[in-house]
Amino acid sequence: MSRGGNQNNARVARSKGVPFSKNPVLAVSLPVWRSRVVLFVLFFAFAALAGRAMWLQGMSTQFLQKQGEARYARTLVLPATRGKITDRDGQVLASSVPVKGIWANPDDVQNAPADKLKEMATLLGMTNAELQKKLDSDRSFVYLKRQVELDVADKIAKLNITGIGSEKEYKRFYPQGEVTTHVVGFTNLEDVGQESMELAQQKSLVGQPGTRRVIRDRLGHIVEDIGSVREPHDGKDLTLSIDSKIQYIAFTQVKDAVEKFKAKAGAAVVLDVHTGEVLALANYPTYNPNDRSKLTGEQLRNRVMTDTFEPGSSMKPFPVVMALDAKKVTPHTMIDTGNGAMVIADRVIHDTSPHHVIDVQTVIQKSSNIGTTKIAMAMPAQDLWEMFTKLGFGQPPKWGFPGAVAGRVRPYKSWRPIEHANMSFGQGMSVSLIQLARAYLVLARDGDIIPLSFQKVHEAPHGTQVISPKTAAEMREMLEMVTLPGGSAVKAQVPGYRVGGKTGTAQKFIGGRYSHTKYIGNFVGMAPMSDPRFIIAVMIDEPSGPLKYGGDVAGPVFSALAAQALRAKNVAPDSDLTHIIIPESAAQGNM
Repeated sequence: MSRGGNQNNARVARSKGVPFSKNPVLAVSLPVWRSRVVLFVLFFAFAALAGRAMWLQGMSTQFLQKQGEARYARTLVLPATRGKITDRDGQVLASSVPVKGIWANPDDVQNAPADKLKEMATLLGMTNAELQKKLDSDRSFVYLKRQVELDVADKIAKLNITGIGSEKEYKRFYPQGEVTTHVVGFTNLEDVGQESMELAQQKSLVGQPGTRRVIRDRLGHIVEDIGSVREPHDGKDLTLSIDSKIQYIAFTQVKDAVEKFKAKAGAAVVLDVHTGEVLALANYPTYNPNDRSKLTGEQLRNRVMTDTFEPGSSMKPFPVVMALDAKKVTPHTMIDTGNGAMVIADRVIHDTSPHHVIDVQTVIQKSSNIGTTKIAMAMPAQDLWEMFTKLGFGQPPKWGFPGAVAGRVRPYKSWRPIEHANMSFGQGMSVSLIQLARAYLVLARDGDIIPLSFQKVHEAPHGTQVISPKTAAEMREMLEMVTLPGGSAVKAQVPGYRVGGKTGTAQKFIGGRYSHTKYIGNFVGMAPMSDPRFIIAVMIDEPSGPLKYGGDVAGPVFSALAAQALRAKNVAPDSDLTHIIIPESAAQGNM
């Protein structure tokens, strides 16, 4: 039927009053308002979507871009090589070697073959349980192990485990191990200095790391560089004042002495008289900085710098030079020390044996407590305190070495007469071994004191005058007498060289009283006496057995150390002495 025919039929039907469709299903029964509501809802939804799109496209673009980049872009840190540490002659004491840090994306590793995970655990030195514990982390990135050797990292890479990767790192290596560790120190996993010069010079050694922007796929592989690269700047090398030869000699001699005398610990320090440089600093017990898995506090302690003790008789030269410099006495002034006992208030001061009337130089040679007390108490307490202060006792060190302590010297205004006496022979005060060594520079030089340095010095420093050159020379003669027959330190003699020094033996102060079984023996000396080159200070803590005095336990260490150090530096002999002369009377014990 044609279109015109259909239209005619519709008109005929309407003219007769018959509906176009008689089927009730086709009849429209919905209200008009409902369609309008649906239309409004659809319009509102489209408007909301349009508004949200405008907000995301216009106001939140930067935020969304950052979120997107966070899922594929990474900023890699390019580590800088830490500066080397060398001794004064260029021998390497610490250097950085390349290693790798092994990391994992735990979610990507879950389906890895068990045999490969087991092999990786073995390569990393871990048990399967330890590895699985790290992989069970809810984080998207975890380190499995840091500072892994390159050959091990290569073997792990060849396993081709999905989600396992590596990044470049550096590990500190110390060629001389336990010998220099208390001077050099060590770094942690982040290459940050933790002890000694590694810590003190952290800013100079560490350098400036670089950065690199990259795109990584979901497996952690780098697929593209997207940002500028900031090149890393390596740290500066550090040249220490340490002489490796003398350092090794000092370490071995201290170690041998601790083992020989079954002592708790020992320490030694060697100073250059002309420059104030620290040529050696040794402690025992010690530790290997390349393997710190079993490190203890006793091994870590740098006794030369951090331990304080009562120095005992090694302090006696200083009140004597104070009196010599003030012209209160001369080396030949006679002092009555009586029968070996002197009462001050309610206390008694003893000598090891009666010396009766002796001159000042014999007071030093025989280490008379009574003679030193009489000389010191003839001077005001303030003068003695000022002398100690000028020498650096009780003062915060300014050597740039972590952990160096000030020691303790109480203000002179609080001294009672017995304390004035005790201070003169090294009781009632505390010092570190390096403080004691530095104070002896005044005696080895022309009466002036200079700063200490742990870095190589290129110009001789200017000193601060403490006593006159004449007084210093007079005391050197007395100190040489201490090591000759009749003195308290004959075991400190060095064949072929004139040496001098002073012993010290102190009872340890434990539980509020002095112990009668635990001692610290020390000796501080210089060599050669014709033109002092080295100051050597030795301390032996709690020697056991019959020998406990400084002359017996520390004197021999000085002798061996000085002999080898002088020969190592080609210092010409200045004595005809061919062997150590020890009188029988001195073999039983020396203060």
